[in-house]
Amino acid sequence: MVNIDRHSRHILLPQVGAEGQARLAKARILCVGAGGLGSPVIQYLAAAGVGHLTLIDDDNVDISNLQRQVIHRSTDIGHPKADSAKRFVNDLDPNISVASKVVRLNSENANELFKGHDLVIDGTDNIPTRYLIDDTCMELGIPWVYGSVYRFEGQASVFNYKGGPRYRDLFPVAPPDELIPSCADAGVIGVIPGLIGCIQASEAIKIILEIGTPLSGKLLIYDSLESKQRILSFGNSNSEQVEKSDIPANELMFHTIPPSKAIEKMDEGWNPCFIDVRSQNEWDQARISKAVYMCPHDEILSAIDQIPKDQDVLVHCRSGMRSQIAIMQLIQAGYDASKLYNLSGGILDWAETNPEGIIHG
Repeated sequence: MVNIDRHSRHILLPQVGAEGQARLAKARILCVGAGGLGSPVIQYLAAAGVGHLTLIDDDNVDISNLQRQVIHRSTDIGHPKADSAKRFVNDLDPNISVASKVVRLNSENANELFKGHDLVIDGTDNIPTRYLIDDTCMELGIPWVYGSVYRFEGQASVFNYKGGPRYRDLFPVAPPDELIPSCADAGVIGVIPGLIGCIQASEAIKIILEIGTPLSGKLLIYDSLESKQRILSFGNSNSEQVEKSDIPANELMFHTIPPSKAIEKMDEGWNPCFIDVRSQNEWDQARISKAVYMCPHDEILSAIDQIPKDQDVLVHCRSGMRSQIAIMQLIQAGYDASKLYNLSGGILDWAETNPEGIIHG
């Protein structure tokens, strides 16, 4: 039932109205994690009038959480996060149905926990769990909203939305556990989970109301130090990756360098690890002579041992898009973005700039 007085500012919006608010009231959303990302997600979805929230988290509130997990209070320390978050929702709006699950999501309980929900939101700090979310949502036909934070940066996207790309399309293979940084290890500025969590909540509301353009097939990247927001487009792995981007080349969190500049720097002594992330068939047909290693972009994490972390890495594909996907996977695996370079225009532009630098056959 819609409380008109409580949600009057929503109802005034032509994109929402009384009908849209009623859709929110009927929605059932599952939040995996009630920590840094889960806090703003839960707070704003509850305030928006989402009818039912299921909150999954097996962790207890710790004093170190309070710097960014603002749904919890000092009096909640030592208590389950899921229960603490449920108390917040009940205090904010007792009309909302809330189920707290103090359990760890795993392959044995995922299907049962996810069934009956319209949408799943990732509030985890755990990459293997994201693959489980992705697989379970794919099996059950449920869209999900992704969020990730690292130090001063954050990412958000929407997966499995109306046949759109999955998490596995963007990150086909999980990096080794020892390469995965966590907030506890790397640190995070407290407001970043708030910003990214609010974006996730906004995407959730758009999906439930079927308004606007969700971040399906798009990875939003926010850098708070530089006050920059960028969007990287990607496609389904079972179709060709998009070979163009709708963002300026110099707007990504890693470097983009044209062939002419790369050749000039190499002539001056620059010695990056030069990687070709096209397919074996493309490599066999033609390759850049200076490229020292070939690995398809969706298998890049299997080549971790071949890619140095203390050296600049120059990555190329056919025209510059698959190489961006590969670089994003390296960043996820803990590589320093400042040492990663994407060759703009790929081998196509290199061949125009330096045709003698191409080996055929």
